[in-house]
Amino acid sequence: MRDNESMRAWLMDSYDGVEKLRLGEVADPRPGPGEVLLRIRIAALNPADAFLAQAQYPAKPALPHILGRDGVGEVLEAGPGVDHPRVGDTVGVLRCSAGVEIWGTLAEKTVVPAASTAPVPNNWSLEEMAGAPLVFLTAWQALTQWSDPPTPPGEGSVLLVTGASGGVGVASVLLGKSMGLTVVALSRSAEKGAKLKELGADFVFDPNDANFRKSIGAAIAARKVDIAVDNVGGPLFNQVVALLGYGGRVSVVGRSGGPVPEFNTASLFFRRNRIGGVAVADYTPETAGDAWEEIVGRLARIGRRPVVDGVFAFEEVKAAFRRLSQGPMGKVLVRVA
Repeated sequence: MRDNESMRAWLMDSYDGVEKLRLGEVADPRPGPGEVLLRIRIAALNPADAFLAQAQYPAKPALPHILGRDGVGEVLEAGPGVDHPRVGDTVGVLRCSAGVEIWGTLAEKTVVPAASTAPVPNNWSLEEMAGAPLVFLTAWQALTQWSDPPTPPGEGSVLLVTGASGGVGVASVLLGKSMGLTVVALSRSAEKGAKLKELGADFVFDPNDANFRKSIGAAIAARKVDIAVDNVGGPLFNQVVALLGYGGRVSVVGRSGGPVPEFNTASLFFRRNRIGGVAVADYTPETAGDAWEEIVGRLARIGRRPVVDGVFAFEEVKAAFRRLSQGPMGKVLVRVA
């Protein structure tokens, strides 16, 4: 019989990758001041989880560690000084240290700052909420980081999204449409490309097509790309830069395509192009909360909600990570309780 003060969790005992995770039992965490204890119902996976498990991420938490940055759960207990959320509320986890420096959501229970929680938006499922915060906050930063205070690009600007069928890619497409942008999405899958058009992408092209740059040029006529959200890197990055117009910007989110080969900085000179990294760790609880309210409102106005690829059982976390590595359409989730 299980101890009432213990829980099941996927434990990371080494930095040898997610295939080495083990399902074990540990003592329940306890909330401190300003924190709440959640019974996790659904958790979501992110590529950064796999990178951290391979020591390819700045954070090096003490072991054993529990991965998982996103999730939805019921508040079981509130620490000192917490007025909201209340015990019994169901909330989602916004960006915080969960899954990074402290134990995350791939467990039956976890502790998070009360200020880093948010209610499930009206008409959203628990699954939609579980996987949305990190990718949408990332996409929001990628699209708005080029001004201070952060501001969306001008209506009618051309947005290019690489790896558009992934979590941040889908979020970028949806937020781009909410901003009135012309959205050009890149996807190697015809099936995913069709889904991206259903989500609102104006044009979808296959980056493996040798003529895709000419095709984009023809599609957007005399215009050029004003902002790109790059989730891929690798050899494709130089092609993305070549598509930029004067003052065009690239927000760098991922590098699933590997290092950029022989990058020529001269390609930036005469069009005053800019490249900037995206780091959701820069959000404070307050700025994340403000951005999240803006994101939810924008999705409501365009009648869209987050996209879920699939939901795996808690015992199938390793299979869920394998699905993540295959390039899903939207978010990969784990049903914990």
